[in-house]
Amino acid sequence: MSKNTKTVIILLVIAVLIAAIPLFALKDAEFGGSDDAGSVVVEEIEMEYTPWFTPVLETALGRELPGEVESLIFCIQTGIGVGIIAFFMGRFTERRKWQKATGREEAIAPEKADDRKGKQ
Repeated sequence: MSKNTKTVIILLVIAVLIAAIPLFALKDAEFGGSDDAGSVVVEEIEMEYTPWFTPVLETALGRELPGEVESLIFCIQTGIGVGIIAFFMGRFTERRKWQKATGREEAIAPEKADDRKGKQ
């Protein structure tokens, strides 16, 4: 097993533990969003506070969005962002492979190509 593979596996295990430990360590804890916590604190500090903005979809519908719809919109937004990032990462990776295959690496970064030739 290579060093990179071991590092990736260790990092994945750490990520899973970071997500799972709070769920098992705090049995009766309520996990809420930061929006809810922030509005509760504001209401405690200033009783007469009224929000100055309402979400566009809530205004259009005339009521609050169900939690499932909010989650769906958030997941779609996340998927679009991940898709964009993955597209550009793949593009850069394939560009590098194409440059190596066609020998155009020197034309784009001549100082790096000179360094590589000197090391051989």
